[in-house]
Amino acid sequence: MIIRILKIGLMITTFIFIVGISAFFVLTLMIKSEDTVIIPQVTEKDVIYALEILSDLGLNTKVKGSEYNDNIPKNHIIFQDPEPGSEIKKGRDVKIILSKGAKEALTPNLKGLIIDQARIILEENELCAGNTAFINSDQWTKDVIISQSPPSNKTILRDSCVDLLVSMGKKNNYIMMPDFLGYSLDRAVQIMERIHLSPGQIKSQYDPNHPLDTIIDQEPFSGYRTSSDIPVNLVINRIPKAASSKGESEGTGLTLFRHRLEYGLLNQHIRVRISRQGSAYNLLDEFVKPGREIWLLIPQGKRLTLVLYIDDQPVKTQLID
Repeated sequence: MIIRILKIGLMITTFIFIVGISAFFVLTLMIKSEDTVIIPQVTEKDVIYALEILSDLGLNTKVKGSEYNDNIPKNHIIFQDPEPGSEIKKGRDVKIILSKGAKEALTPNLKGLIIDQARIILEENELCAGNTAFINSDQWTKDVIISQSPPSNKTILRDSCVDLLVSMGKKNNYIMMPDFLGYSLDRAVQIMERIHLSPGQIKSQYDPNHPLDTIIDQEPFSGYRTSSDIPVNLVINRIPKAASSKGESEGTGLTLFRHRLEYGLLNQHIRVRISRQGSAYNLLDEFVKPGREIWLLIPQGKRLTLVLYIDDQPVKTQLID
């Protein structure tokens, strides 16, 4: 009887041991399966789709670089490491290489577009504006692309440049000179821009009978026939600055010009133009990222006129004595 009880007890003990071992292995496998995942195939997939899939699996995505590829579209994945089907622990990295698209591209058709639009399209196609020439044209309005080289639909390498021929509008287009007397300098420059005139020599003179910072004289006079290649000289009503007691020579100082651009999505074409005694030149002419602050040092004592253009529209005028 005792032997039988011992056998039964041994069988129960053995059963409990086997059940415990089995439970241990099952639990271990479950824990292990929770810590590992199977790598899906993300090659040839869009990078956004790949990021979402890998993130949902608890994996980190590392971009190793990008390459041109004629078969895989831009922003799709060329290569992944580890390979699809591999088992990997959560929290590990999956390295990918992105496609930059085909190395070659077709030149877009820029003819008839405004030059700023053409530059944006070239940038979107990873091309650049090369040599830009300007000529007068009776057929094409100002700042419109007349022709391009290479022509449209030609195969070229990305990062190549396209040369542009841009219209300056009609030559010797005579204009009836408007009356600027009583206007501010900002307002006068805006009117000049609309009718294709440009400021020339800007002088300052004090006249107590007229409001300050307004135009009190101009040349050519209002009503005269003029053309776009003749600068407009203006006199601004301003109180003259006191002469320096230290006897500093004219033009030895510097003044800081600052302007912060508004935030947005596209780069803006910024041009800062300086006019002095009938001559003019661009101090800055480039595309600038939105939100950036422009800092320029301008020489004082030269009676300069500074005009800030944003996308070829005058937005700020400053007279510097």
